[in-house]
Amino acid sequence: MEQSLLAKIGHFTDRVEEGLIAFFLGAMTLLTFVNVVMRYLFNDNILWALELTVFMFAWMVLVGASYGVKKHFHIGVDVVIDKAPPPLRKALALVAVSCCLTFSILLLIGSWNYWYPFATERAWYETDDIPMPEMFQFMSDWFNEGEAYEKIPRFIPYMALPVGMALLTFRFLQVAWRILTDQQDRMIAGHEAEEDLEALKAEMGDAADLMGGSRRDGKEQ
Repeated sequence: MEQSLLAKIGHFTDRVEEGLIAFFLGAMTLLTFVNVVMRYLFNDNILWALELTVFMFAWMVLVGASYGVKKHFHIGVDVVIDKAPPPLRKALALVAVSCCLTFSILLLIGSWNYWYPFATERAWYETDDIPMPEMFQFMSDWFNEGEAYEKIPRFIPYMALPVGMALLTFRFLQVAWRILTDQQDRMIAGHEAEEDLEALKAEMGDAADLMGGSRRDGKEQ
């Protein structure tokens, strides 16, 4: 039951991370392209484009860090682990994930302590250039004592810090659970990239053999 619940949360987190990364990457690319066109063709620019791009890049990096744990995108050195017996390998993996969990929890606490004042007593603190959309002015009643925002309040882009660290902590918890239940014996496999490359080469070789066989059959006919 616990594993099923963790799996459901994991699948939901996958969709959230993938959606956020795709959105911010696409929005950054589009905004930068439009700004370049404005600058070189119309001798004008979008004043808030740079600041918004920086914030979106921060969101993408922080969310991408947790997604990288899930997809094993981070660098892993497993020379020693490969030579260790299975019990020692599991113990080393638990030590590693415990260190990562401690680090991510400390980052989560620090990021929350940094972000929380911007959502409470400093909620009036706005960004430099990004205008506040009218559809979000209801936030002024919630956070700014009814005074309308001219620019987006900083607690919105700064939310990337606690959100990213919360996702990262959850991903390390996932890894810890998988190690404890013997579903994996290490945090990140350094040889996975080589194995993926070898698998791709094998698939390409099989495809080439299949095409060669088809050509020979055609000539015989």
